[in-house]
Amino acid sequence: MTVRILFLGNNWVGWQTLRWLKDQGEEIAGLVLHPRHRQKFGDEILGSAGVDPKFIFDGACLREAKVLESIRALKPDIGVSVFFGYILRPDFLAVPPAGCINLHPSFLPYNRGTYPNVWSILEGTPAGATLHYLDPSVDTGDIIAQRRVEVEPTDTAETLYRRLEYACVELFAKTWPLVREGKAPRVSQIGKTGTSHRVQDVDRVDEIDLQATFKAQDLINLIRARTFPPHPGAYFRSGGRKVYLRLDLAYEEDITGS
Repeated sequence: MTVRILFLGNNWVGWQTLRWLKDQGEEIAGLVLHPRHRQKFGDEILGSAGVDPKFIFDGACLREAKVLESIRALKPDIGVSVFFGYILRPDFLAVPPAGCINLHPSFLPYNRGTYPNVWSILEGTPAGATLHYLDPSVDTGDIIAQRRVEVEPTDTAETLYRRLEYACVELFAKTWPLVREGKAPRVSQIGKTGTSHRVQDVDRVDEIDLQATFKAQDLINLIRARTFPPHPGAYFRSGGRKVYLRLDLAYEEDITGS
């Protein structure tokens, strides 16, 4: 028996997860995407979903009563959120009988919210992938499964992010059979110490004061945590202009070939 899935997704991980579900023969009853200007891999997700256009919804409009009613009419069994950038309200979360699950590129309860790859480098917190149930708050729902990803000394925000992407896809594929059978565990995050960040939090760390004193490790971590071309990243000011910095890191043996 197939499961009727309401899929809410964005980014490469959203695309790969959707493709995997389709390969398993699962039914995508409806699709929720970011508005066009916020989509990443939107065309690829659309092409893989095979969903009638009337069952495709704008993620920015989920609070509208008529949109919510249309989604209820689909009678989805479960909601699957993958790198979806909108907070879902309780009335939406209550639509699928099995609830909604979310794939997040951090080792919860650490780095709830945005840019977990950045903060794992900056703050030394664990990095990884987590599949969890959604509740009305941001990344605070019961944990289903996790996979730890080690932060290498040569990692930048970009290289760590790419490994987190792959960890997310692999974790979902491994865990989905338990979810679809209703046998997925639930581990509460209540009472666990963690960290949380918003988009604007990077603004307070991006500018480097040339008159300030830094530990070498802290300065290196800042620059590599904000190295993710083509994003600007960390900078200092010179003559009224911003000068951006990026790091290229490699182990000795990778340079010498020994």
